[in-house]
Amino acid sequence: MTITLTTHNIAALFRVRNHFSLSAPIFSRRNQKPHTLLTNTVASMASDATAISADVDAKSGFTRPEMYKENLAGTVEAYDRHVFVCYKNHHAWPARIEASEDDPFTKRVASAFKARRKDLSKTKITVCESREDAGFSDGDVLIFPEMIKYRTLDESNADSFFDEVLLGGKPWTAGVQNGLTGSHIFVCAHGSRDVRCGVCGPVLIEKLNEEIELRGLKEQISVLACSHIGGHKYAGNVIVFSPGPDEKIMGHWYGYVTPNDVPALLDQHIAKGEIIQKLWRGQMGPATEVANGDDTASVKQNNVESNNLSSNVNVGGCCQGVNGVSCCQTANFEQNKGVEEITGAHEKQRCETNLKWPALKQRDIITAAGILGAVAAVAVAYRFYRRSG
Repeated sequence: MTITLTTHNIAALFRVRNHFSLSAPIFSRRNQKPHTLLTNTVASMASDATAISADVDAKSGFTRPEMYKENLAGTVEAYDRHVFVCYKNHHAWPARIEASEDDPFTKRVASAFKARRKDLSKTKITVCESREDAGFSDGDVLIFPEMIKYRTLDESNADSFFDEVLLGGKPWTAGVQNGLTGSHIFVCAHGSRDVRCGVCGPVLIEKLNEEIELRGLKEQISVLACSHIGGHKYAGNVIVFSPGPDEKIMGHWYGYVTPNDVPALLDQHIAKGEIIQKLWRGQMGPATEVANGDDTASVKQNNVESNNLSSNVNVGGCCQGVNGVSCCQTANFEQNKGVEEITGAHEKQRCETNLKWPALKQRDIITAAGILGAVAAVAVAYRFYRRSG
């Protein structure tokens, strides 16, 4: 008998391994052979699951050889806005969800973007799961950093969404707008696209929800599976949108995330605003360098806001970096560029002033020394005069 392992089955095997404790029999009564048989069957299944999952983990999971082999900082291209479209769940997504004939909704959204590529810059569009229990339905659109949720996006109104919201910067007349609150975590679990994300993603989501529940933060932190975001080899891939020290929403990307890193993401990143340096890939918004040395470092955020748009919708079938990223600049980009130039000029002027300060300081010291010397000479002469008189 041949058993075919899909990413869905692999994730299920991980759950079997984690949730079945076989140290004691399930039923304690004697002479209940059916129950004993059931116990032995479950034990055998769990044992097989452990062996299989260990092999899968070594090849595609958290112990694979490629883990921690690359420096992650800088593996995210600069962008200013992230749009998530809620649709089904990660088990149902095909490998190329943006081009699937069986998923006309997501294909229509991708086409609407493609038609406007020359007018958009630096916006990523990603599919995330719809979860009614968490308040996210098919057709919901989540926009960061604006922290806006629109309902009822469908094939018929995709054009108006792009034209009015993403291009026009106006409220969407065809959608119901709500605000988003709290922190939002997205985990790539797109197993049909890459087995590593299919293995690591569901385990991380389960661990995140478990730790969030233990901390009583279920109403404050949302966790959703998302489709491919680029960098399969960095799985587990996680994006965290949360308020920074200045209350601005920033999206920080992490790679090589394991279940052991989950407490730090919650307790250091979300609670304290400190990033986990060794796992940090980059961020939404202005580029920020992280100091080398410690495992954690606070990120000093640039307050210059921008409405630059581009897209992460995969129209070429390649990974991030050639996913339809447009280099076109909008008027808003030029305005922000002007703000940055003015800021740079101020910084330059301040630096020039600082460079002149040592010479000025030396001149003042010499002048002051001369004055003090003259005063001292007068005092000595006066004292000598008094004594001789």
